[in-house]
Amino acid sequence: MSRIKLSENFIKNTVKLALNEDLYPSGDITSSLVKNNKTIRAKLIANEDAIIGGVLFAKSAFSLVDKKIKFILKKKDGTFIKKRSLVATIQGNAQNILIAERVALNFLSHISGIATKTNKFVKLVGKKCKICCTRKTIPNLRVIQKYAVKIGGGTNHRFNLSDEFLIKDNHVESSNIKELVSSAIKNKKGKKITVEVDNLNQLKQIIGLKFDRVLFDNMSNKNLKLGVKLAKKNYETEASGNISLKTIKSVAKTGVNRISVGSITHSAPAIDFKLEI
Repeated sequence: MSRIKLSENFIKNTVKLALNEDLYPSGDITSSLVKNNKTIRAKLIANEDAIIGGVLFAKSAFSLVDKKIKFILKKKDGTFIKKRSLVATIQGNAQNILIAERVALNFLSHISGIATKTNKFVKLVGKKCKICCTRKTIPNLRVIQKYAVKIGGGTNHRFNLSDEFLIKDNHVESSNIKELVSSAIKNKKGKKITVEVDNLNQLKQIIGLKFDRVLFDNMSNKNLKLGVKLAKKNYETEASGNISLKTIKSVAKTGVNRISVGSITHSAPAIDFKLEI
């Protein structure tokens, strides 16, 4: 998998784009009404229980607007926080703090939301099964969203289409499953090969070929158990397909090594934070 890098420059450039989006073309015309020389002290507070993520993005938002703003972190990414927890204190020019407020909160809310939802799944399956994200991410925010999955205790699936071979249903519909797997093996060049199957007959056609992982898609738990039994000696196993917090435990009990859950990135609810002056 491509390495996810959250360097200082990456964070700074990402936040800069968000600030430009918020301030173009005339700046914050409302906050400009506040006296420019007024200094305030504010508290960044969580309005609900959460796994926190994105504190450095929030810090960068204030720093890019005004380097003199003092942003003192009280919690680190990956920490479980209770409702009303103090995340950071902020002190500086009132006008500039207000300019950066929403961008800072948006990053915190989104990253913490993904981390928190991921962690709920992780806790339900225990240590024997990994919770994986997918490529169902907001365009251009994949690095951030996959980072959020990691701090929530999840595992990153492939980052992009170059990372590994993943032979899916539409590939199979366009060709022949055994031919596709054989071709991937010939062109492997150190890449992992995952093959998605939606029935046990497909699995039986490719058992014995040297690939890495079987992905069981939208299969009943009964068939999942049978599939795991057939595959586990030779392949890592994974399940996917509309798996929710209500169904995750029963899927994990089938014995699969991994479960991929698209909803942890594409529909995780934001965590509510507020800036209290």
